[in-house]
Amino acid sequence: MIVCICHRVSDRDIAQAVQAGTRSFDALMAQALIGSTCGKCLDCARQAFEQACAKQPGAVGDASRQASLG
Repeated sequence: MIVCICHRVSDRDIAQAVQAGTRSFDALMAQALIGSTCGKCLDCARQAFEQACAKQPGAVGDASRQASLG
């Protein structure tokens, strides 16, 4: 599924970035330019990022990390 129409970023692209070692949503945004044009994709992109992190052994996404801290 395409998550960011402006930059043609799919949920698969996000999962591949997580598999390659991206562990921060901010880093993903910088790498894939997610949210840099219209910003409408941010919620869906964050959800896809968190799901990809949950599937990756040893990966902890931003939301999961924040929940465990507070």
